[in-house]
Amino acid sequence: MLTLQLLFVLVAIILGARLGGIGLGVMGGVGMAILVFVFGLEPTAPPIDVMLMIAAVISAAAAMQAAGGLDYLVRLAEKLLRKNPSHITIVSPLVTYLFTFVAGTGHVSYSILPVIAEVARETKIRPERPLGIAVIASQQAITASPISAATVALLGLLTGFDITLFDIMKVTIPATLVGVIIGAFLSRKVGKELMEDPEYLRRVEQGMIKENNLEFNKIKSLWKAKLSVVLFILSTVMIVLFGSIPSMRPSFNGTSMDMPQLIEILMLSTCAIILLICRIDGIAPTQGSVFIAGMQAVIAIFGIAWMGDTFIHGNIEVITGAVKDLVTNWPWLFALALFIMSILLYSQAATVRAIMPLGIALGLSPWMLIALFPAVNGYFFIPNYPTIVAAINFDRTGTTKIGKYILNHSFMMPGMVATVGAILFGLLLIQFYQ
Repeated sequence: MLTLQLLFVLVAIILGARLGGIGLGVMGGVGMAILVFVFGLEPTAPPIDVMLMIAAVISAAAAMQAAGGLDYLVRLAEKLLRKNPSHITIVSPLVTYLFTFVAGTGHVSYSILPVIAEVARETKIRPERPLGIAVIASQQAITASPISAATVALLGLLTGFDITLFDIMKVTIPATLVGVIIGAFLSRKVGKELMEDPEYLRRVEQGMIKENNLEFNKIKSLWKAKLSVVLFILSTVMIVLFGSIPSMRPSFNGTSMDMPQLIEILMLSTCAIILLICRIDGIAPTQGSVFIAGMQAVIAIFGIAWMGDTFIHGNIEVITGAVKDLVTNWPWLFALALFIMSILLYSQAATVRAIMPLGIALGLSPWMLIALFPAVNGYFFIPNYPTIVAAINFDRTGTTKIGKYILNHSFMMPGMVATVGAILFGLLLIQFYQ
């Protein structure tokens, strides 16, 4: 019975991933229907707090985008990259990492990818090198950002273990940065030099590559753009402080306020302040790429995480009995489960919400789960994630590509190096904290 249930769950995930957009979430609903009505499993509570936190964060980020804040950050990033063109393979992943760290979503990297591609081409550096690791860095930063859906979901699961937001960040930030930097240095020698690449030379000969200047979205009001960025960063800093120092939070009946509620209040307030001070129409944030991508994540977590939670809870005794000894003896094997499920789910947050409860049930320490957290960044493995597709399309030289055998693509090496590097360094760090 367990095998048959698992089969239906995996089919729902695969079909949802193929549908794209909200497909993952709604197919999770179909999976839930089968688990409940066919197999008789009792549905668990949907991940309401996680969904509301994501909605609040995305609302604030979308307001910043509507105010021109993201366009302002892109201008700053372009200046930085053009000042250090020869080091673009090292600098560009740090830029996309910072963008994602601040915004809490990797989709903000869309705006900087064309800049990276063009600066690399102008400098005669193979664009595949900076683009590959830059996309991976934007994914790794999700597991370091204090306001990302994945981090918020993990914090919610580990609250009962006296784990604070700072506890997670002091492991994941250095771990993911080390992984990204190692990946960046190794990326400097990927492929042939641009002027020796046959595909690039073919495109030049056929006139497919012409000089053109990048066109940026016009910032209507520079002071509004700057203010929106300051307000958003300030709210992020406040979340980190409240999450790291429980005594700073409001207390009711001797109990500190829960972080989910605090994040929702701060981010919704930040969104409102940006709208009011910058005089932005309330509809404008909903029309930007950040809001659209974020709401897709909310629906995905609603369906898929709910289905996964119901499946695991309904079969917890069988599952733990089968793998407990294995995972207890080799805890790092749980990272493999996280990695594989992230490939299927295409979402770090959904993977955390669906699989991390199993790690807790298996008795893995919260510090071990934090160290293994970067393993949820496995969706680069199959090269059809939107940021990967965008990077390939932005590279007019043709060096960033999907290989003949599908898995030999431009993002495989930097992705594997960054993920494994982050996990290993995280496992080293927790030795000092446990």
